[in-house]
Amino acid sequence: MPDYELVLYDSDPATHVARVTLNRPDRLNALNDLMQLEIADAIRQADADDAVRVVIVTGAGRAFCAGGDLNQLGGSADGDGAGWTSGNADEVRRSFRSAQAMILGVQRCEKPVIAMVNGVATGAGLDLACACDIRIGTPRSRFMSAYVRIGLFPGFGGTWLYPRTLGSLGRAAEMLFTGDFLEADEAYRLGFLNRLVDDAELESTTLALAQRIAAGPPIAIRLSKLMLYKGLEFDLETAMQMAAAGETITLTSQDHIEGVTAFREKRPAEYRDH
Repeated sequence: MPDYELVLYDSDPATHVARVTLNRPDRLNALNDLMQLEIADAIRQADADDAVRVVIVTGAGRAFCAGGDLNQLGGSADGDGAGWTSGNADEVRRSFRSAQAMILGVQRCEKPVIAMVNGVATGAGLDLACACDIRIGTPRSRFMSAYVRIGLFPGFGGTWLYPRTLGSLGRAAEMLFTGDFLEADEAYRLGFLNRLVDDAELESTTLALAQRIAAGPPIAIRLSKLMLYKGLEFDLETAMQMAAAGETITLTSQDHIEGVTAFREKRPAEYRDH
């Protein structure tokens, strides 16, 4: 298993589920450059591991992620780097490469990524939750685009992510312009949270869904995720052509044969990713 300083990574070959845990509970899992790079690397590890079919992202302690580390935002990173605020504009722009690696890494991961939102997700933490494919939370899960509260623009992709995950340009605009909290019940009503469960049920519910997805046909699920996001950029005709190409791959796979055979024999399918 990879050994990180600010992130925990583990995977279970028996369930085909990997977990990436942000591990700065004393800082409410606030992000700095090192943590972002470690998250991106952990996601790459999971993506490259044929034994992993689903990835869970969560936070240690009582928060999912409280956004960017204010020490680094203020230019004093306490040994973590020079900070995001400096007199050199191009240096600041380049400093976002670790953020881009993290957000794009999560969304480009071929495997489904589930955010197990165990507490607040604000600023860049909200963006990280948005980059995941599925979100499960509890009444303690609260969401806020905090940038406007400290005079910032959402530099982690929020203006692209929020309308697509909140389902409404107007709702995204309100969060961006006001910095108000989105509470868990409203997040569930909007469909931003796929599940809203009691605190004691968060882990079991997330694992049950992850294992259910992991038991499905990996090739079909990877292609579905790819087209789910690429389809946001296509017109219908292009999407139909790409769908035909994707279905050709699944129709000629051994997993498809196994799925049909298992259906006819009235037994659970055992997919082997080929």
